[in-house]
Amino acid sequence: MNLHYKWAEALRRNDFQSAWRLSDASLAEHRFSGVAKHAGERHLQRIWRGEDLKNRSVLVRCYHGLGDTIQFIRFAKPLREIAREIIVWSQPELLSLVRQVNGVDRVLPLHEGTPDASFDVDIEVMELAHALRVTSQLITNRVPYLPRVARKNWSSSKLSIGIVWEAGNWNRSRSVPARLFARLREQSDVRLLSLQQGPARALAATIPADDVAVPDIEMLAARIMQLDLVITVDTMVAHLAGALGAPVWTMLHRDCDWRWPQTGRDTIWYPTMRLFHQKTAGDWTGVMEEIIEELKLFRRPLPTRQDAAAQYQRSDRGDIDTR
Repeated sequence: MNLHYKWAEALRRNDFQSAWRLSDASLAEHRFSGVAKHAGERHLQRIWRGEDLKNRSVLVRCYHGLGDTIQFIRFAKPLREIAREIIVWSQPELLSLVRQVNGVDRVLPLHEGTPDASFDVDIEVMELAHALRVTSQLITNRVPYLPRVARKNWSSSKLSIGIVWEAGNWNRSRSVPARLFARLREQSDVRLLSLQQGPARALAATIPADDVAVPDIEMLAARIMQLDLVITVDTMVAHLAGALGAPVWTMLHRDCDWRWPQTGRDTIWYPTMRLFHQKTAGDWTGVMEEIIEELKLFRRPLPTRQDAAAQYQRSDRGDIDTR
């Protein structure tokens, strides 16, 4: 069993202490491998080499997907509690949201080349959890951590459900046939609203679902806060809704990513998210059946949103292991 597999399994079971020990071993390999920090493809680079972050100006590089940045930018605040300054080199689509995250001092648009800023030490955003040696308590207590607009329903008589079925060409196994979402319309008190981006957006009319998608992610966040529920595949929208503390149901394929447990409804990363797993690879029909049954019991979750906000207010204590 290789190091990465052990690390992924530790994270799946929320054993962060073991995960960071394994990360330490991997860090030692890279530190002495002779590979330059910024060589090769960005998404494969290991940026942080164990440098001290205390009282330093820290550049946080966002080299992975939009969802990855959204998931891990929650650690800007605990990082700022020990660092002198935090500069985030972020995907341009996320700049307006990231600059409002507690702990962020400056944001710069990510581009090819070098960042237009001076700094003492740099780190990739997904390396923050290891560098801070975060605990499970710190993770759950940081939601919501993105700026939220006041909630207002799309409809007073029907449940407004935002849907996303396409995860993109880079991992087709995460996508769900759009036609399956038509099953949700069997519930007479449901209104479907498409948040789908890209070429698959045109399929909204075949479900049918009202197309309310917008390319601006801050506007998208505002629209999510108008919904009663989001049902989505494993993509950026799932992380965005979860980071906002909005109710979101995420559909996962059989061999789901390391950040999700392989069974069960709950995830430590987002208290307002519920997970729906494939039992058999490629079978989304069974997942949709489970969602339909769950939807019959669903009620507008105002208390859940309030609980998430209260949880956020209680999160101002230090849960960082700085040893």
